[in-house]
Amino acid sequence: MLEFAILGFLYDEPLHGYDLRKRLAALTGHVRPIADGTLYPMIKRLETAGLLTRDLQPGQIAAPRHMLSLTPAGRAELLRRLREPDELFITDENRWFALLAFLRHLESHTEQAAVLRRRLGFLAQPASFFWDGDRPLRAADFDDPFRRGLFTIATATTRTELRWLRDTLADLEAPGAPKSAAGDVTT
Repeated sequence: MLEFAILGFLYDEPLHGYDLRKRLAALTGHVRPIADGTLYPMIKRLETAGLLTRDLQPGQIAAPRHMLSLTPAGRAELLRRLREPDELFITDENRWFALLAFLRHLESHTEQAAVLRRRLGFLAQPASFFWDGDRPLRAADFDDPFRRGLFTIATATTRTELRWLRDTLADLEAPGAPKSAAGDVTT
């Protein structure tokens, strides 16, 4: 997910390492803080793979800083990952949010809708945190207020997301809607 987010933020614009780290922390930091020992080796791997470049630029006050930019191969890789996200990016909520943060980079509404349809299909399947054999348990099945709370919050979140997915798909697939994300469709 971190590699994906690096590609996504650098697709938006070139960034200094420190600025990239701040943006990554805002997107993913609530899940897991990003240590320099994780971020900078990953940047080096992406650079070695030819997906980004690092150019030295004079600092405003201090020492020179490294400006990170995506290469054409890096841009193509992000678009590939957006078009064909791994299953975990559809099923894992944190990865899904990272995917949503950059899905606008796909120019085709058809491609955007295909990704949203995968998420919709996942959410439409029966799910539960706890099961009694083959039967999914629901909030009403528990006397424990904390498990009821878990189910209540999860159910409300899922219902909200399902509504958003259906509304956004209707906008993307509306007759006469522009076929490019550069069009005027409001989502």
